[in-house]
Amino acid sequence: MQVTETLNEGLKRAYSIVITASELNEAVDEKLLEAQPEVELKGFRKGKVPLPLLKKQFGKRLMGEAMQESIDGAMNKHFEDSGNKPAMQPEVKMTNDDWKDGDDVYVDMSYEALPLVPELDLKTIKLERMVAKADDTAVKEALDNLAQTSQDFKDRGKTAKAKDGDQLVIDFLGKVDNLAFEGGTAEDYPLVLGSNSFIPGFEEQLVGSKLGEDKNVTVTFPEDYGNDGLAGKAAVFECKIKAVKQPVAAKINDELAAKFGAEDLKALKGQLSERLEAEYAGAARAVMKRHLLDELDKMVSFDLPPSLLEAESKQIAHQLWHEENPEVEGHDHGEVDITIEHTELATRRVRLGLLLADLGQRANVEVSDQEMQQSMMQQARQYPGQEREFFEFIQKNEQMQQQMRAPIFEDKVIDYVFELAQISERDVDKETLQKAVEDLETEDS
Repeated sequence: MQVTETLNEGLKRAYSIVITASELNEAVDEKLLEAQPEVELKGFRKGKVPLPLLKKQFGKRLMGEAMQESIDGAMNKHFEDSGNKPAMQPEVKMTNDDWKDGDDVYVDMSYEALPLVPELDLKTIKLERMVAKADDTAVKEALDNLAQTSQDFKDRGKTAKAKDGDQLVIDFLGKVDNLAFEGGTAEDYPLVLGSNSFIPGFEEQLVGSKLGEDKNVTVTFPEDYGNDGLAGKAAVFECKIKAVKQPVAAKINDELAAKFGAEDLKALKGQLSERLEAEYAGAARAVMKRHLLDELDKMVSFDLPPSLLEAESKQIAHQLWHEENPEVEGHDHGEVDITIEHTELATRRVRLGLLLADLGQRANVEVSDQEMQQSMMQQARQYPGQEREFFEFIQKNEQMQQQMRAPIFEDKVIDYVFELAQISERDVDKETLQKAVEDLETEDS
């Protein structure tokens, strides 16, 4: 096997590979010898079929396998010997299309190599960690929110009109073409106006209703409604208003604490304080991470593979285009122009991505199976009732696994750098921390 370099320009590499006919024949013979003991043909005992007959019977198929394995082997040996790592899948092309049995195989291989990333002295990096404590005001605000979400409802006056946010207790009977349909009937149903728990237009028509009133609600089922027999059809719901209730926030006391699994109000306050400070710590970490990435970006400079830059630029442009055009859900739109801003952002992302990957490799950072399982469980919760299907989909999709593994790996590398960097702490209030987070979001937009 001969490998000849034909291009070495920047990160671009190209090679001509020649696999001789004798090497291919040896590979085929090895496959035949390996399979011979298990082969059984008419007129021969198992394992006694002569090699020439086996070659005549299976040689053509095995030649194709040997050819592919030889090319793959040549590529792997090249990367092992050279130390190069391709930025993307190498382009491999067999150049003698008129190949016939007995000919050598000529292959051209080209790729862009990943750059050599300079080693950094991470101990010279200086960062600041913002530390915010949960004060009494923040805890009280959290308690008020809990009380609001745990609201009860009490009857309004007999002549009071229902308002948005009120709870109605209703009986209803739904009809399409004057005929009742399955699932369109209920008694003593508690409906909070404005909750959007019914089809569009239903709840709005009940605003202003009174106790004891009978009211017909006319709506049209959406075209994409889950029941094909009702999708797109007009319906009338005959409703009887049996109660009109206004929301009342729960009282902040031990009883409220018990609803949320706390022993008493004092214990609930302690839990809320811990939760708030965990949120503050997460926000502070995000701010410090951005400052770290800014510092790392200033510390390194190396050539970037054009193919990675182009792919990242296209992805950024496509993502931002959809954010600016949220009404377009599909991807069958025209080509999105790539601007200088897209390219600059892609350059930063690719450079930092390669740097973090290199740092992680040097530090032997790995994502454990347990960490992957935890990530999968968190994401599976977004699909209630379909957790099993989600797990099976991930297990069969290597690309999805890589997408899930990448952010875990990045966070572990960031934590590794934090351990080495010089970090000072500064006490701040919640508003200062929140302003720092908002500044990050402004920079990203």
